[in-house]
Amino acid sequence: MQTTQNTGYMTLEKADIGSDMSNACGILCLGPLTFHQSAVGDKVHLSQGYRHAKRDKNTFKNGLVFSSRPVRAQERIRLRIEAEAPKWNGAMRVGFTNVSPDSRSLPLPDFAIPNLTNTSGHWAARVSEALCKTGSELIFWVSRSGSIYVADQYGCKKKLLKGVILKKPLWAMIDIYGKTCSILLLGSKKRGFLSTRRSCETSPMLYADTDSVISPLLNPTKDGEERTTCVACMNRQANVFLPCGHRCLCQKCLVRVIENFDTCPLCRCSITGQSTGWRLILDH
Repeated sequence: MQTTQNTGYMTLEKADIGSDMSNACGILCLGPLTFHQSAVGDKVHLSQGYRHAKRDKNTFKNGLVFSSRPVRAQERIRLRIEAEAPKWNGAMRVGFTNVSPDSRSLPLPDFAIPNLTNTSGHWAARVSEALCKTGSELIFWVSRSGSIYVADQYGCKKKLLKGVILKKPLWAMIDIYGKTCSILLLGSKKRGFLSTRRSCETSPMLYADTDSVISPLLNPTKDGEERTTCVACMNRQANVFLPCGHRCLCQKCLVRVIENFDTCPLCRCSITGQSTGWRLILDH
């Protein structure tokens, strides 16, 4: 059945599912925030729904990652340092760029500084090793005046640089450099006069590893046949066939997966971005 038809089970319009910026779930939601799936350094491995980025410990470079969507002035991006590689010196670099990750050619440059900062539309600064110890959390953001700040988990902040141009969309840019070899993106928030807006919660359980395939759970029915269990909720029957042919989600979890990830949990194939259109078939 075509998804634009109301079948009594589900009505989904392709036009209703746009970019990450339009996936906000409410007026106080900033939209999902993960690392960009394809614009990553040669030595970076993404996992946990593209929120965890790990660089090979055997090198100190090739650790570039970008945010999955543009971020706003005063949107504070929160990270946790998951691991260090003691044999290297220095720590990660953070910054912003108005060059979309979608437009970048691979492989990416070795470093944010100076490879990217020497080119137009890139701003990055070094973060002190003292702020990048394993288990530490930090926040960085660009102010309305175009200055980049970083703060530790106790609220102590420091200005890193100024001069960021805010006239174009900005993506967060992180270089997992030196001792810093593993980071976890914890989301973001933007304080207003009357309320605080936050990024969407994502479901890391959907992805155990971006290089591996999660096998659907098979449960026997009363007739002795096997049925596929939804890999998201691990409870309901997977009764939706995705465009790639995989049957791995239940009807209820499908909408959340589209909103937060827009990719099949098994093969990473886009659910809504196929040039020939897409079809969702419900198995009764």
